[in-house]
Amino acid sequence: MARPLNFVILAGAPDEARELREALNSGQRARVVAVGDSADQGYALVTRWRPSAVIITLSAEPKTDWALCRQISAFCPETMIICASRNSSPDLILDSLRAGAREFLRLPVIAEELNTVVDRTAEFCAGESKTARKRGRVVAVFGAKGGCGCSFIAANLAMAMGSSTAIIDLNLQAASQDLLFGVRPRFSISDLVENLTRLDDQLITRYLVEVAPRVRLLPAPPDAAAAEEIRADHIAEVIGILRERHDHVVLDMPHAFDTITIAALDQADEILLALTLDILSARAAQRAMVIFGRLSYPRERVRIVLNRWNQQSDLELKHVEKFLGERVTSFIPEDYRAVVSSINIGRPLVASQSSSAIVAELRRLAVICGGQPTRPQPGRRGSLLNAIFRRQSARADVKLETAPQKA
Repeated sequence: MARPLNFVILAGAPDEARELREALNSGQRARVVAVGDSADQGYALVTRWRPSAVIITLSAEPKTDWALCRQISAFCPETMIICASRNSSPDLILDSLRAGAREFLRLPVIAEELNTVVDRTAEFCAGESKTARKRGRVVAVFGAKGGCGCSFIAANLAMAMGSSTAIIDLNLQAASQDLLFGVRPRFSISDLVENLTRLDDQLITRYLVEVAPRVRLLPAPPDAAAAEEIRADHIAEVIGILRERHDHVVLDMPHAFDTITIAALDQADEILLALTLDILSARAAQRAMVIFGRLSYPRERVRIVLNRWNQQSDLELKHVEKFLGERVTSFIPEDYRAVVSSINIGRPLVASQSSSAIVAELRRLAVICGGQPTRPQPGRRGSLLNAIFRRQSARADVKLETAPQKA
């Protein structure tokens, strides 16, 4: 039997949501994966679940509903939009189609009409699977806590991708990528958000800064006050726009979980969780993993990146991996002098020290995230890590289970 079609329901009235859910779940071909009651929540659910279809029940004043239809149609084209209402006037149906809906469902639900809509959803999904637009891969770099080197990793990862890449500085209250790349941008993400309704390729190019061949930066606002006008749905739109024009989009994330952060993480194909080898960082990473689980992010989407790795740490790697329930994907070795020098001159390390161990590992991480090798790789992981793992057995173990609860 074919896999069931996934539906998201967006209904302001609980009775309408219940009616639609029961009608869809009563058959074998459809299942409801999420229900929302507002436009912002609905868009977040669609981008998170990427369902076969979304059913939007129209309000008495449907201007917000039309805007949501256009937003989903533009940035989630693989999801079929179905409008539903107790008012089935020709004008309302026509307005729904103009806003991007493919079908209109009368309420209360008529079983025969619902079956027809499910049939057409299956046909739509079959067609989309053959003609789906190419979407760039989104990699979010998220720090377990402040000071884990998240911005440094994001900047160098973007440089190491070896393909068309955009990097977005989402530290909206504390911009840093302009310094890491040594640029003084005229525009920022706030300018792009302000002009979302009239964006074209020329305007997008104007707002991004070319920091290297095939690498462009969308900076954070230079004035923290400007960031207050940016909403979660803006972030989702911006990421959607840039991923259609680049092979990769790298997100430099703040380490706090707020609506902006979650909206960005919802778009990510991979989340790099950066931490350092200390108890506070490991505990913060474990809490982040719990939140990722509550947000229904698949475990395979999250990769652990250990930054500033050195052999002098008293905290054993095996205990960190056991505590997190995940293996570490990447070990970025510590080289304080080289890192600080690259930051001070405003040039990512990947662009200036091709032979260093840090660069070799960053390039390997880029390939793991779908990037293209830009130079011969240093070999298998063991070539760099064998030396790292040669540690004296006499070193004392520090077990996370017995770590103090307060710093």
